[in-house]
Formats: sequence, structure tokens, C-alpha cells
Amino acid sequence: MIPDIESSTREERQAYIYDKFQCRADCDNCGLCKIYHGQPLEVVYSDYIEGKKSFQEIARAYR
Repeated sequence: MIPDIESSTREERQAYIYDKFQCRADCDNCGLCKIYHGQPLEVVYSDYIEGKKSFQEIARAYR
């Protein structure tokens, strides 16, 4: 479950991003880099990690 920004710590949100989006080293089948235009996920989700925007807000921007 995605940690809510109101009830989680910065560390919990950061851990979620690192755990959820680990590089699988299988670029042909993964596609994460294409979805996020090659940007590091800690950059893409920095506002979520810092508690400024929800995970869903940021994810919607990339769809």
C-alpha cells in the first residue's frame, strides 16, 4: 500500500519508492525508464518524498 503523505514519514515514502521501483535490468520487459523519460525516480517522486504532492498526483502526470 502506498504510504499517505499525511500519515507517513519522509523515510517511509522514500523507502516505498526505492522498494517499489527497483531496476530490474530487463529493459525490454520493464519499461520504467520509458515511462519516466529516463529520469531517476528519486527526482520524479521528490515532491512525494518531501510530502508536497501525493504519489497519485505525480503518477498521473506521467500517464
